Amino acid sequence: MPHAIGGRVMRIEAAIRAFGPGTCQSGYVMPDQERRSSLVPPVLATMAAWGWRLLVLGAVVYYLLNVISILKFVFLSCAIGLLLTGLLYPLFSRLRRIGLGPMAATWLSLLTAFVVIIGTGVLIGVRANEEFPQLARQVQKTGEDIQGWLTAGPFHLKEAQLQQWFAQLAKQFEQPGIAGQLLTGATVAVEVLASIILVLFITFFLLKDGAGIWKWFLKAFGRVAPRVDRAGRVAWRTLSSYVQGTVAVAAIHGVAMAIVLVVMGVPLWAPLAVLIFLASFIPVVGILFAGGLASLIVLSAKGWILALVFVGILIIEQQIENHLLQPLVVGRAVRFHPLAIILVLAIGGTLAGIPGAAVAVPVAAVIYRALPELRPERPGPKPPAPPAAEPGPPKGGPKAAAKAVSSEPGDAM
Repeated sequence: MPHAIGGRVMRIEAAIRAFGPGTCQSGYVMPDQERRSSLVPPVLATMAAWGWRLLVLGAVVYYLLNVISILKFVFLSCAIGLLLTGLLYPLFSRLRRIGLGPMAATWLSLLTAFVVIIGTGVLIGVRANEEFPQLARQVQKTGEDIQGWLTAGPFHLKEAQLQQWFAQLAKQFEQPGIAGQLLTGATVAVEVLASIILVLFITFFLLKDGAGIWKWFLKAFGRVAPRVDRAGRVAWRTLSSYVQGTVAVAAIHGVAMAIVLVVMGVPLWAPLAVLIFLASFIPVVGILFAGGLASLIVLSAKGWILALVFVGILIIEQQIENHLLQPLVVGRAVRFHPLAIILVLAIGGTLAGIPGAAVAVPVAAVIYRALPELRPERPGPKPPAPPAAEPGPPKGGPKAAAKAVSSEPGDAM
């Protein structure tokens, strides 16, 4: 019987060696690199292993972007609501510290935001109503001057040719496609109104019940809930720092440009300052658009000398913002390389237009900061144990030593 059992064990061991991972008769276990076929180079095998994983990852990202594109109304509303919550949270926290309840602090924070927005809108409307006719006359005069310079200047263009160009430009706005696009304004207005209502609801409940919503959300992750909690807190700190710092920097930018426009006597300085403020939320691209429009208005109203001065001041102020205000106010934790910003803006603009470009950078910053926190913590090396203390001579001299020896358990036996 023992011989039969021993024979079975030997046959099982032989089968394991035959089908096991790269063994030979001597029992040597071959590593993975040596077990690969000689027909497939190791580099090609590694590239193939990376290739199918990248294909799977690309498919997941592709379908995820499709879902976001289909539900961009909801995703954009949630993103804007989170940004608005991060902006209003310091005011909400201060109101809570002085003794207001969650409901009262939330309503007061939202009403403060409404007052600021409505006041800014009234200022823009009043200034535009007063100064737009003057600007229209100045733009008409500047257009006539430019047309005269093109005909009498170094280009020697003919008036008939210029009139033909302007006629072609006018026909572009008279095409049925553009008219059809203008007729969809009512649909766009309804979508914008619905988005505003959804953003207000999201902001209200995040301010009032944000902590409870987060605890409820963490229950779905089970054992990995601590890692998700850690990533979520890092993401919230990043988002809050970004939106609060960006608003502060944009406000400084808008006020500085408003002062420059007022000193130059440029009409519509208030709408231009607000436009520059809003454009500062879209890095790199926003300031190019707003600065270019403001420079054209300065050129039309005050001539090319003041327009060049304005462009120079805008460039200097932009450099101060990029190299001084952004690192100090926003912080380096959410700063990206300009190439990364351009790519992120392109993706956000392709998926959701201007709103997508506005929220693309903070979303990318949050993802970049939160992903490392989802990794499991690796246990560090254990600290070395302290050396054992050497026994010293017992106190009390030789008598105490003799007493200690006599009281050993072995002597009692």
